[in-house]
Amino acid sequence: MSNKRINLPTPRIGLGLAALGRPGYINLGHGEDMPDGRDVEAMRGHCHAMLDAAWQRGVRYVDAARSYGRAEAFLGDWLAERAEEQRPTVGSKWGYTYTAGWQVTASVHEVKEHSREVLDRQWDETLDALGFPPALYQIHSATLDSGVLENVSVLERLGELRDQGVSIGLTASGPAQAETLARAMEIEIDGRSLFDAVQATANLLEPSVLDQLERASQAGMVVIIKEAVANGRLTARNDRPEDAGAMEALDAVAGRHGVGRDAIAIGWLLDHPFVDMVLSGAGNEAQLASNLQALDVTLAPADREALAALAEPPESYWKTRGGLNWN
Repeated sequence: MSNKRINLPTPRIGLGLAALGRPGYINLGHGEDMPDGRDVEAMRGHCHAMLDAAWQRGVRYVDAARSYGRAEAFLGDWLAERAEEQRPTVGSKWGYTYTAGWQVTASVHEVKEHSREVLDRQWDETLDALGFPPALYQIHSATLDSGVLENVSVLERLGELRDQGVSIGLTASGPAQAETLARAMEIEIDGRSLFDAVQATANLLEPSVLDQLERASQAGMVVIIKEAVANGRLTARNDRPEDAGAMEALDAVAGRHGVGRDAIAIGWLLDHPFVDMVLSGAGNEAQLASNLQALDVTLAPADREALAALAEPPESYWKTRGGLNWN
């Protein structure tokens, strides 16, 4: 019997909307995924087509955020046209405000603020966009230096939402993810752990948080993985000379299984029993179909050994990620 405080639907791959709700994102080759243009209506149609494709392929979890451009609004429009039993479980996030004004080359794409004022405003905006409360509401990119895990007013408000039936989570980013998660696991409101779920960046290149995620799972938290293909660095689009050796090793494993690099990268995460959900950040239907092949990947010990060699020092990984271009 599961010790998890909440249950997520199967399969263990969900659809993330980070690349589907705004015209610019940092995924390698993102601009190639919008064949019908980048105006609002074209992207709304593309997002809806991706949601349709995901549902038809069995995906039952969708992840959004206030800062993903119009992702929540696009999702809300799509949900409104579906019967309740034909709707996926929805998670969303607060804490970043989208500021790019629908421009790909904006100087600032999003602004982070973990204040009570932002929480109250964005909770109302989320309700308005979706039409109902999300099943899971998460602090977007909680860090120790943001102070959000010490902000009593914010934590108490999140506790109120929890008591109203909304599961509460946090997402983590950066080389100090494990430390942030460890602190979050200590927080209780009215004698109960506040956080039901954690969403963290973990992949073949950046596995440093996995041990702490396993501890979180053992404590009853649901574990969700984002950036499983490292913003495209673990896909066929990566032709960076610096990654050539890693791609050669990844291709060798993928070739043995007859799937793409992305399916191996996601399959490696699913190979960890404590991982409850891996988010696909697919920008088109072909990528989604390829990502979902991970559900059929069974890694051999030799595969695991070869893939373990791809890990980078966390500081190096995050420096590279910080240098990816919005496109």
